[in-house]
Amino acid sequence: MGTMHLLLSIKAGALRAGSSGQDTGRMKVLVLFALLAAANCEKVFIGDQVIRVNVESEEQILLLRALEQDTYWDLDFWLHPVNTEVPVDIRVPSSSLYAVKDYLRAHNIQFSVMISNLQELLDEEKAEMEENNMSERSSKSFNFGAYHPLETIYSWMDGLVAAHPNLVTKEQIGTSYEGRPMYVLKFSTGGDKRPAIWVDSGIHSREWVSQATGVWTANKVREHLLSFQEKNQTAIVFRINTNTLYRKTTFQRCVCVSQIHVIVLQIASDYGTDASLTSLLKTMDIYLLILANPDGYVHSHTSDRMWRKTRSKNPGSMCRGVDPNRNWDAGFGGPGASTNPCSDSYHGPSPHSEIEVKNVVNLVKNHGNFKSFISIHAYSQLLMYPYGYTCKDALHAAELDSVGRSAVQKLSSLHGTTYKVGSICKIIYQASGGSIDWTYNLGIKYSFAFELRDTGRYGFILPANQIIPTASETWLALKDIMEYVRDHSY
Repeated sequence: MGTMHLLLSIKAGALRAGSSGQDTGRMKVLVLFALLAAANCEKVFIGDQVIRVNVESEEQILLLRALEQDTYWDLDFWLHPVNTEVPVDIRVPSSSLYAVKDYLRAHNIQFSVMISNLQELLDEEKAEMEENNMSERSSKSFNFGAYHPLETIYSWMDGLVAAHPNLVTKEQIGTSYEGRPMYVLKFSTGGDKRPAIWVDSGIHSREWVSQATGVWTANKVREHLLSFQEKNQTAIVFRINTNTLYRKTTFQRCVCVSQIHVIVLQIASDYGTDASLTSLLKTMDIYLLILANPDGYVHSHTSDRMWRKTRSKNPGSMCRGVDPNRNWDAGFGGPGASTNPCSDSYHGPSPHSEIEVKNVVNLVKNHGNFKSFISIHAYSQLLMYPYGYTCKDALHAAELDSVGRSAVQKLSSLHGTTYKVGSICKIIYQASGGSIDWTYNLGIKYSFAFELRDTGRYGFILPANQIIPTASETWLALKDIMEYVRDHSY
């Protein structure tokens, strides 16, 4: 039945696209994807819609929360009902569309359709990835403006290490629940446990855009590493904790969310030509964890594109996984986290129960000299600081707000993209057990979280042609934060 639905979706897309030879070839690729998806039991989203509600009253918020808590409709809230300032985005399965829309209309809740058929976007995304893979194989190149399978990214990372063995090292800090090694990629010209900055992405596996930025930025740094090696001036520790894949070799699966790839690329090309970056890397190290949730990422590529959580088994439940950004020991189990193992916000049985979280906790504690911790998510275009588990202001809230506003001003200077700045609880929603709340309480003052592009037109399915623009502007904000941290030691 799934195959038939997918083929009908493709046929409809073909009729809209026209009958050119190029379109015909594209449709053949999509048909192949349909058959492969069915054979692999991959979840399909034929007819699923993403609808947006612009909330007008507190009463509507309560009605939407009741809808969210009703598991019968199998709804996926991309943006949760919080207040009248923030829209609510809901992925509604095709089987629930009529009932959910009737519910909204019955309560005079206005809504609009942001994505009319989610599967069409996913088919296009997969077709673009396959076309890019074929192009890269023939040209033996790497396209930083594309989403990649994990093995391609890992191969690129291996090449980075091989090209700069005195500057780049790779360390395994543990394994994931399903046995995938977790790696840290370190760029360094020397020194151990110097003041450091941490950047991670992909803690929620479906947020693919958050990781391509990192690779792009690292490559930009790489372009100038050799000249700096000759000068022997700096030490970059660029750690990519790419929780890898189930094959036991170093780099063999799919990398994840696209934004951090581009960040890695940017740092590499600015390293040596950018005076402020040069100064930064003389005194501080940077740790980059590209894939904080490798099992979930692989699952989002092979079985369920909308998968968010880890892949651990929950005793007594058929539902798998824990939300790794509700699993930290910071207000654990409080508002914004669920006790239901089937919820996408399930906090897990105990703080740091998820091995992926525990591995990072151990690294951060053992290092003991991180001055900033930055976690990259998508979507909504926000730059946030603690707290999430409480709406009380953090001790350094005024300073963090000022740093954040300076960073988004730099970000906006490139493409005019607008971001909001504020504490997690006040700007988006109350969420307990988050990573940056834990790091802030640990004493890492400059703890931030980004929510990258967009504001809902595509949501988690951001087109690949937005990877480099998103990553380029994000790098400006990251660099601004890093420079501030460098100049304000504590």
